[in-house]
Amino acid sequence: MAHFDIENLTFSYPIGGKESLSGVNLSIEKGEYIVLCGKSGSGKTTLLRHFKSVLTPHGKRSGRILFNGKPLETIGQREQAAKIGFVMQNPDDQIVTDKVWHELAFGLESLGCDQKTMRLRVAEMASYFGIQGWFHRDVASLSGGQKQLLNLASIMAMQPEVLILDEPTSQLDPIAASDFLNTVRKINLELGTTIVITEHRLEDIYHAADRVVVMENGKISAEDTPRKVGALLHRQKSEMFAALPTPVRVFYESGAEGECPLTVREGRNWLTETFRDRPLSVTAPDLEPAAAETEQPALRMKEAWFRYEKESPDVLQGVSFEVPAGSLFAVVGGNGAGKSTMLKAVCGICRIYRGSVEVFGKSLKKYKSDALFHNCLAMLPQDPKSLFVKKTVREELEEMCGDAEKRAAVADVCEITALHESHPYDLSGGEQQRAALAKILLTEPRLLLLDEPTKGLDSFFKQKFAGILKKLQAEGITIVMVSHDVEFCAEYADLVSIFFDGQILTTDTPRRFFGQNSFYTTAANRMSRCVFQNAVTAQDVTALYHINREGRA
Repeated sequence: MAHFDIENLTFSYPIGGKESLSGVNLSIEKGEYIVLCGKSGSGKTTLLRHFKSVLTPHGKRSGRILFNGKPLETIGQREQAAKIGFVMQNPDDQIVTDKVWHELAFGLESLGCDQKTMRLRVAEMASYFGIQGWFHRDVASLSGGQKQLLNLASIMAMQPEVLILDEPTSQLDPIAASDFLNTVRKINLELGTTIVITEHRLEDIYHAADRVVVMENGKISAEDTPRKVGALLHRQKSEMFAALPTPVRVFYESGAEGECPLTVREGRNWLTETFRDRPLSVTAPDLEPAAAETEQPALRMKEAWFRYEKESPDVLQGVSFEVPAGSLFAVVGGNGAGKSTMLKAVCGICRIYRGSVEVFGKSLKKYKSDALFHNCLAMLPQDPKSLFVKKTVREELEEMCGDAEKRAAVADVCEITALHESHPYDLSGGEQQRAALAKILLTEPRLLLLDEPTKGLDSFFKQKFAGILKKLQAEGITIVMVSHDVEFCAEYADLVSIFFDGQILTTDTPRRFFGQNSFYTTAANRMSRCVFQNAVTAQDVTALYHINREGRA
């Protein structure tokens, strides 16, 4: 018997009228590992929320969902809570208590477990997930990665049969994301828990899937094993091909034959075997000119220190850096390192107690608040929902600007024209990012601060988003971006810095920066460094492959 049987499921939200799900049919067997992927707004999150009655969105629905052979709506909330676990995209949306140990026990308390059972399960989960070291800490003191791990452990304490994860690593740095997804895979393999997961970053989960399900416009467009889905998307020249792991894309774009590699290790073995005992004519792409200091930077921070409370440790510890005018400046680093705090210090939300911040050569202290945020500086926060105060996207844009022509131009650039009558909270994560970006662009900033701007964006729109950023650069706008998306930074940034121990340690061009790292680098670099040097994008590896193959012909 299948865990879930979805039969002809169709759904539309109250506002908008468009069907978010259209005739979806899907069967999920017990113990399967299912990866659900698709563009932003394709219906992935909407589908996942139908797997649990309490999360099912309000709207018009038809079709059936069976859980263990029974209609889902006939199964009580207690049984659903115990058997169907759900990890959301934002860990703060799910945490309900103030202490780690209480969060682990909360679900069991709600189920009415006796104290002996509760203590045993909490101890087991704390040990299994390595939480002992922060078992008694306040939840508010945890990093994003720790919060998400706590969410997972709290759910697993209830011993669910099915674990559903909706982009659980969108706010995690690459290393924390990899560790989290490895833990999910371990749960599937060792405990037999059925996994249904949706992710835009497929590098760490695509190869592990029993089946990959691709959604497009509310429908399932492909469903098969990872290798077969990769081959199908390549043959169809599908836009979703750009979302596949680097080894898959490099293999097909190189025109290679044989079995497609799915992991970095398999890709490395393929490249090694291809160029074994054969001289290479070109071993590395051209390096960009080394980063140089600029006389009049758009942003200069010098010896900036900041702490949230008088007795707490300093989050910023002498941060110093300069951002050349008109550049795309990316900052990477681990969760909780202080990157977002640094952005808040730039726009005055967090007031540094030592050091200085200069925007376009003028001290931050000399700006009046209205002058700073009009035709000067704007910030897109990590949670775009914090910017939404109206009932429709159209009203959000009207709040910022009375010029209809200007609003239409920005909406067109950010591709949200079709979303004008939708409630901002009904949009997918990627659509919310685009709507929030459109809203702040209406302030006509010359310095744009972006905190995790690619969070929730599919690979297809990331390319368009990069085009938007390059267009803004061409108009003279300087962009400072904090991001965990090393692949995006490697491909589109002009300069990349790493934030560690309360300060920016080094700044360089993408190939120079990522080419020398072992872990904080791209999949393309890890895969190809056995053969090529300083290749940090899939395009780099593909180009070098073609050059050397054609050189031997």
